Amino acid sequence: MKKITIITALFISISVFSCKKGYLDETPKDFLSSSNAYITNADFTIAINDMYRVTRTEFYTRDENYPFDYLYGCDIVYDGQPDPARHTNMAAAYVPSGGRNIPLTHWSAFYKIISEANVIINRISTSEMTEEQKKLATAKASFFRAFSYRSLAYLYGGVPLALEEISVPKTDYVRATKEEVYAQCIEDLKYAVANLAPINAVLDGEINSAAAAHLLAEVYLAAGEYQNAVDAATSVIGKEPVSLMRNRFGTKSTVATGNVYWDLFQPGNQNRKSGNMEGLWVIQLETDVPGGSAVSTGQAGNYLLERHHAPYLAQITKIPNPFLHPVSDLTGGRGIGWAISTDYFSNVIWQSDFNNDIRNANINFVRDFKATNPASPLYNTIISTANPPSGITTPSRPFYAFQAKSTTPGGHPLNLIANPANGLLKATAGGTYLDQYMFRLAETYLIRAEAYMGLNQNALAAADINAVRSRSNASDVSAANVNIDYILDERMRELGVEEKRRLTLMRLGLWYDRVKKHNPYYSDALPKYNLWPIPADEIERNNTAVLTQNPGY
Repeated sequence: MKKITIITALFISISVFSCKKGYLDETPKDFLSSSNAYITNADFTIAINDMYRVTRTEFYTRDENYPFDYLYGCDIVYDGQPDPARHTNMAAAYVPSGGRNIPLTHWSAFYKIISEANVIINRISTSEMTEEQKKLATAKASFFRAFSYRSLAYLYGGVPLALEEISVPKTDYVRATKEEVYAQCIEDLKYAVANLAPINAVLDGEINSAAAAHLLAEVYLAAGEYQNAVDAATSVIGKEPVSLMRNRFGTKSTVATGNVYWDLFQPGNQNRKSGNMEGLWVIQLETDVPGGSAVSTGQAGNYLLERHHAPYLAQITKIPNPFLHPVSDLTGGRGIGWAISTDYFSNVIWQSDFNNDIRNANINFVRDFKATNPASPLYNTIISTANPPSGITTPSRPFYAFQAKSTTPGGHPLNLIANPANGLLKATAGGTYLDQYMFRLAETYLIRAEAYMGLNQNALAAADINAVRSRSNASDVSAANVNIDYILDERMRELGVEEKRRLTLMRLGLWYDRVKKHNPYYSDALPKYNLWPIPADEIERNNTAVLTQNPGY
């Protein structure tokens, strides 16, 4: 199938105000306006594509910082370069106003998607589309609205529910309860499940009924509706044309050192056309293609996970440095060591299956680095994070264990290769030049396991967890050992830096507990950070009603 590429929509909902129609009023014929923009199916497709664009920007490509607000400050990584604006000082990072204004930035992105969804839903009835086209467009807008409100509820708690197109200034918003927000998400997602096309009938990257059912199961979990969560997840696991990948596949399936988990993250392997039956919603990132966002001539527009999560080997002080940097291999490309793996992530969670779980194989979780500098006496030897030679400290910004899925070893765009002989990269590297999983079937199993646990059916929860673990040759967990901490650990093992970890922890109200137990770097963590503050700008401009602030801010 051909990919869906997202062109930035030159499509703006314009509110036109006038006291009375008169001879000065214009009837636009050759430019977009609020009166002629939402007529044909092509018009609505443009508007829907912009919601894909904003979603991709929010979670992946906005810049080198904001997409990683979902990773830093949790239990999985800590800051290699201390910076109050990047969660080092939580009192400065998570504030209602000032600084980098993390809460306002993400709030604004989600409400932009909601606003666009509301306009689409409002304008559908007066469009020229067929009834089937109207249903499909409504389903897509409903999905994105639910996706955004779900994210807002996890991050901020109850938020204002806006379900209509806004055409005049409004300054009297009040917060709905979190339960009311979840109820709206569930209503929207049920419609999306019923009316979106099945996953095998859409372009790569398009939302579909399986992705909607996966998200519905997650929201049911958040709402405490465990049986409904089981049913929604089962409609994906048992009825959709999807399955966990258990055999080698795709572009590098003949690489002897690889394994099926590694195959999931190789270039070109995320979408169904590669044979991948596991990806439910894959965010499309095309390098040097208009609308594809990623470029090989600079860092802007790329998903800079490699830059954050791979170590900054150039800063090793041992002379001569055993490593050339940056190199397109398992040393991490153009990493600069900002997101250092916690000990809990890189060591503790693997202890029972350290040597047999393929997700922990060195090709997936890199701990052994081959020295690449011919001038070093250590050239061609293996330097391990477990027992590094004198002059190399671990964990430190220059040297630590990291997940290889954050980079593309041997797969960087050719325009970034400075020296083909040794794989040296240009300084403009740093992106992860791969399509990215937003939802993957392995997570659906873990969502259903969590729901079964909520129903006190731990044997069934263990069976779902073991379905994921068996793919990776990990030993089974017993029903007696299933609890929420085990499931969160398993999500860390399976999803790692792929997951939007903050959303998971804040959905559960366990952000504080997990950070205090497993990431001592964030010594200033407080229970109030289980929710972000309502942005002060929103409170101040809402001057005819009270938009209540979260406790502690």
